[in-house]
Formats: sequence, C-alpha cells, structure tokens
Amino acid sequence: MASALLAIAIVPLLRALTAAHVEDRAIERKSWSLLLAQQELEYIRARCIHHYGVSYRVNSKSVRDGYLCTVADDGDPSLRTVTVSVGLDQNHDGVLSSDEVEVNLSTRLAR
Repeated sequence: MASALLAIAIVPLLRALTAAHVEDRAIERKSWSLLLAQQELEYIRARCIHHYGVSYRVNSKSVRDGYLCTVADDGDPSLRTVTVSVGLDQNHDGVLSSDEVEVNLSTRLAR
C-alpha cells in the first residue's frame, strides 16, 4: 500500500521538476541572449563615433557557443535605427531564424 501511494505521489513531482528544468533553460537562454545583444549594441555605438557611414548589418554572426546575432541597420544618413536580434541556434544550421530569436534590442544613432 505504501509503495502504491509513493508511486502515485512521485509522478506529479517528477512532472513539476521537469517543467521547472525546462523553464530554467529558457530563462538562461534569454539571459545570455540579452547580455550578448547589449554587448553588440555597445560595440556598434562605440564604432559609430568614428565610423558613422559604415553599414552595421550582420546576418547570423556567431557571438558565443551556438548563439547567433543579426543586426538590421536602416542606413539613414542623419538618424539611423539599428536593431540587434540574438538567439540560440537550436537546429544548428548556422542561420538565426525568427523562431530562434530570444531578444530584439533597438537603438537610434545620430551623426
């Protein structure tokens, strides 16, 4: 009888632990993506001071252990919008697809 009660109680506990682990991994991916996106934006801001006319567009650049970065740059001559998208390349194809993006950060850069 005790074994049956124990078996019945363990199933929901294992489900809860599995769900907690999945959520923990998702939070870790988003945290790394945010950190890497912020670093890329800071790099672009620093370069922009002396190289405003350069296009900062990048497509699926590797930034860390499977994380990829895509940068969109509208190229406006006086006030440009730069958007950085970062996420984990979950299917390992070397391309950051829209369903893999964890974080999008945008900023405006002025001459």
